Amino acid sequence: MSDMITADLVDLDLSADTKEAAARALAGRMAALGRVTDLEGFLADVAAREAQMPTGLDGGIGIPHCRSEHVTEPTLAFGRSADGIDFGAADGPADLVFLIAAPAGADDAHLTILSALARQLMKAEFTTALRSAGEAGEAVALIRGEAPADPAGEPRTAEGPAGAQDPVADSAAASAEPATDSPGRTDAAEAGRASGAGEPAAPGRPFRIVAVTSCPTGIAHTYMAAEALENAGREAGVEVVVETQGSAGFSRLDPAVIAAADGVILAHDVPVREKDRFAGKPTVDTGVKAAVNRPGELIGEVRAKAARGEVTAAGPAGKAPAERGGEAGEGYGTTLRKWLMSGVSYMVPFVAAGGLLIALGFAIGGYEINKAPSVTDHFVWTQADSWAALLFQIGGVAFAFLVPVLAGYIAYGMADRPGLVPGFVGGSIALTIDAGFLGGLAAGLLSGAVVMAIQRIRIPAVLRGIMPVVVIPLISAAVVGFLMFVVIGKPIASAQQAMTDWLGDLSGANAVLLGALLGLMMCFDLGGPVNKVAYAFATAGIAVSDPSDSAMKIMAAVMAAGMVPPLAMALATTVRSRLFDAAERENGKAAWVLGASFISEGAIPFAAADPLRVIPASMAGGALTGALSMAFGATLRAPHGGVFVVPLIGNPLLYLVAIAAGVCVTTALVVVLKGLRRPAPGGAAQGPGDADPSAAAPGTKRPVAA
Repeated sequence: MSDMITADLVDLDLSADTKEAAARALAGRMAALGRVTDLEGFLADVAAREAQMPTGLDGGIGIPHCRSEHVTEPTLAFGRSADGIDFGAADGPADLVFLIAAPAGADDAHLTILSALARQLMKAEFTTALRSAGEAGEAVALIRGEAPADPAGEPRTAEGPAGAQDPVADSAAASAEPATDSPGRTDAAEAGRASGAGEPAAPGRPFRIVAVTSCPTGIAHTYMAAEALENAGREAGVEVVVETQGSAGFSRLDPAVIAAADGVILAHDVPVREKDRFAGKPTVDTGVKAAVNRPGELIGEVRAKAARGEVTAAGPAGKAPAERGGEAGEGYGTTLRKWLMSGVSYMVPFVAAGGLLIALGFAIGGYEINKAPSVTDHFVWTQADSWAALLFQIGGVAFAFLVPVLAGYIAYGMADRPGLVPGFVGGSIALTIDAGFLGGLAAGLLSGAVVMAIQRIRIPAVLRGIMPVVVIPLISAAVVGFLMFVVIGKPIASAQQAMTDWLGDLSGANAVLLGALLGLMMCFDLGGPVNKVAYAFATAGIAVSDPSDSAMKIMAAVMAAGMVPPLAMALATTVRSRLFDAAERENGKAAWVLGASFISEGAIPFAAADPLRVIPASMAGGALTGALSMAFGATLRAPHGGVFVVPLIGNPLLYLVAIAAGVCVTTALVVVLKGLRRPAPGGAAQGPGDADPSAAAPGTKRPVAA
């Protein structure tokens, strides 16, 4: 903290009467010390942050702050106003003003100290001592932690009682340490053992809450909200564990802590990362300032929801992109899968939109529409061919993003935002050299690795501000471009061409076997990683303006197989409803629409309740459908749509026969396997190996369709 604030950055007689004037006065002190290079540019960044959300806090505090490329090093300026300045707080003007300036690429250590200051501002003794400080040096000593205040608010000198500690440093350490070291927090493993997931608080133990706080800048409000919630939790006898998603990154809450929690508070002004972790628990979702100003009310709200049994619904499995690297304890294979799934998840919407537009263009204008002139040169409003050409060409543009998006977001999954530039550049180069889908995979992994390597290099402080906007993009794009153009690009392009030629030569038994394999993969985890691998393989083949016949057959087989599980579960609940409980019968109604729309996740509630019967039966039906689709020679240019794109399918009647055959097989197997079980009270059948839903942990619910 000593290098972030000096006496020259303190104004104990701040005469400004508006927040803009206050920011200018304090920023002028920063500029005079060379810590702000462009005063007007920096003030514009401060104003932009202020426009997102007022920075006034209850208790007479204003904390204007921003990240700016015009800041050379993390800096803090402090001003004290006799009359008060309106920063938008509900309780009136602020007399303590802290201007926090962070470079666009501030390092984690400095941001952790700034977050510690934000936590200190929530302590009454700290702010009282600042109000009574007689000179700038005294205020600096308080902020640095060299003269900590006692509970009565009187500052003590650095030579005070032995053992006096640095409150800012201690708070910084606490914000960087695991949750176990903070009062009101509990050890993750102990919490996981002490309580089952979602259980109401048991007699003899306190109510447990997990929380996430985040704000647009991630410097001040994020950590002040965390401190406020923890303090309110201690006062209420509630255990509160907070995950701060700030500028210094975030350490994910241990899954055992989340599982043991009785409720969740999400206090945020930017999207919560990995929000699905908290599904199925009583949740209060609010803005970050609510946690700063009324943390006790939020704790009361979540306790009331828990008492009423209100929980948030879980989203469909397999839908959330894996926007992160591996967590502690995960193997390299799991981490690699998450990186790849990050890219695939962002790629799929481009494939769906582009593929459907291209398919519609062919349906309206015929298969010669790909030879039509550009619509910028020739477009007639009253001609169907012009509209067909327009749809086809828009779809082609969307498809052109497929490989760059895949590569860019694989790199993003590895290295966060710094990975985007080299990822997109590498993906575009893959298209340029005809390396295709394989080239995009390689470019994404390579880009992420290069950025991660650069981030490990110790950088002089003077360069830190330009690292994320100049240095990392420049070096990483140059390195990835060199490797893709000169080193690995040509071999990958050759491999891509070899795979394309192999697919083109598939016929007879080989094609049928491939269809069966893809069908098995589509039905193995119903929207999970294996399903997505098969889907990505199929969409990669049609991600061109003129796909081969073999590629379109593969796409048709994949979509047909993916429709089988939900349709089969819907049919099974209709023909043998007594084998299913009331929730499953209700899910069966929704599964008709989900299956017809090619949403494999419609079968997840059934697979979650009875995986040993539903999944093998689904795989058998999916394999049959995939094999028959390939044998019938059905083709598909659209990557999605289900029965709604049947007019775009080659051999549509036989295609529907293949789907019907798979649905019948899966339905028959499910009915037979479930029928082997002895009847259970309540109408649903049950076998010796089945878990009784009533025996589940208290507070848990059986999976239902989202």
